[in-house]
Amino acid sequence: MKKRIVAFVLAATMGLSMVACGSSSDSGSKSTSSGSASAGDSELVDGKFAETKHITVEVYDRGNDGGTDPTDNMYTDYIKKGMLEDHNVEVEFVSVPRWTETEEINNLLASGGAPDICLTYSYPTIQTYANMGGVLDMKPMLDQYGSELTNLNDWLGDTNIYWDLDDEKGTLWAIEGKRANNRRINTFMRKDWLDKLGLEEPKTKEEFYNCICAFRDNAKELLGKDADKMVPFSVSFDVGWRAALLIESEMDPKITDKEFYINGFDDRKLTQKGTKEAMKTLNKWYNEGLLWKDFALYTAGDSTEDDMMKAGYVGAFQHNWDYPFRSGDDSIQANLKRIVGEDAKYVAVDCFENSEGKTLKYVDSTAGDRKIFFPSTNDEPLASLLYLDWISAPEHIKYLQIGDEGVTHNVLEDGAIECIAATGDAIMNSGNNIDYTITCNGLSLGDEDLTLLSMAHSYPSCDPADVQQALDYAATNNKIAKNVKVPEIVAENGMGEALGAKRDVVFDTALAAKEKDFDKVWDSGIEDYLASGAQAIMDERTEKFEARYGDSKSVE
Repeated sequence: MKKRIVAFVLAATMGLSMVACGSSSDSGSKSTSSGSASAGDSELVDGKFAETKHITVEVYDRGNDGGTDPTDNMYTDYIKKGMLEDHNVEVEFVSVPRWTETEEINNLLASGGAPDICLTYSYPTIQTYANMGGVLDMKPMLDQYGSELTNLNDWLGDTNIYWDLDDEKGTLWAIEGKRANNRRINTFMRKDWLDKLGLEEPKTKEEFYNCICAFRDNAKELLGKDADKMVPFSVSFDVGWRAALLIESEMDPKITDKEFYINGFDDRKLTQKGTKEAMKTLNKWYNEGLLWKDFALYTAGDSTEDDMMKAGYVGAFQHNWDYPFRSGDDSIQANLKRIVGEDAKYVAVDCFENSEGKTLKYVDSTAGDRKIFFPSTNDEPLASLLYLDWISAPEHIKYLQIGDEGVTHNVLEDGAIECIAATGDAIMNSGNNIDYTITCNGLSLGDEDLTLLSMAHSYPSCDPADVQQALDYAATNNKIAKNVKVPEIVAENGMGEALGAKRDVVFDTALAAKEKDFDKVWDSGIEDYLASGAQAIMDERTEKFEARYGDSKSVE
């Protein structure tokens, strides 16, 4: 931070009224009347406020068994101590349930009780409240104080900071966290079951199908008295995520930026061409007894499916690229070994080829992460920006991700960082502690070579070779989404949750339909989905894409 005195006076354009959000004059709420900045006026001397400031920061509560209090642990203490010493800012963490975060942040914004620093994966949620005056425009703040935020600028760069900038209105309602390692989804399969049945790791969809059929047909040999618990291939209610690689294998590998964008308001690819064919395959497998019969009964945050994996009943699944390795001693991999035996484990396989024979995977840009924003009840925006800058410093990211040597990590002979299972207050509730490094998703040790060397050693209780295979497959044949810069899509406002829930119903009912009824169930579900607001979104996206890019089907 440069040594200078900064007089912080909020521009009048940033004084937003919360009347539309129902919190204009409720007792106990923060003052946000237009043009008022008295609560935020202050001076910085060598980066510190003369008077102590207080901010609240959202942190996800993942409900981990054996985890730590997300608002009070070794890492929150580190942040609180550092922010107070460096900037004279007191930090208070406010927990929000991870698996219902969109609903919860909606409620907090509507009540005027949202933390000063909020994050969400749902940009439409932010846009909806921004239109009602409930979110601060970050552009004026960054224009005025950007030179003070050297860590934030160095880490995120203009790409992530201004990813959501409205080029026409000049507003910036959120900045995007950065994906340090751009990997998304893998397919995992029980290696010990493959070995026991004399099968190779599958390299094609047909080979994958043959493997899960073999699991089903040899359930007695593989599970003994628990044969009736066999799940050859598991998906959850969130089919669009948990069968993503199958869906993407049916998409046209030459899909245009325009077509991808028009259908891209839903990242589960419900309306992309090829999704129906992929779902028809899943429906066939479901009716052949290859999928988890009760997949639709358990919603986000329920542990039933993970518990089945840990107990050794599941042969294969698709999920986040490192999913079975997460959570240290409570990981799926560690539990599987304890419960079933030392040889029991999942390995990543790469087998869902497209029409060109490539295992193409659609991944987000480095900016496709959590959206960080300030509600207009935030009367300490400068202190909040300094918080984002502080947690973006390389040394702070590194400590929050690996903790203390001998407690949460060891240093190997080649310099690689090996994470070890922590106990007590040092337990991390999320992989690489991403719930605290909200501007950084993925391991980043301040040195690219050291980071790459250490990634395979970042999962306690797991074989680094298995992690390395998952790393390699998740980085194979990736296609990065483009940033389409068009004005606000008004039809999307307020539709995220409703359409997301309806989308899941379409996926779930079609997957579980009788084979002869699949086309009717799928077509009817899509028709209802489009009529419920999706078609209006697609039409507006088409109109605004064409207005911005003309006849071109590419954003370049």
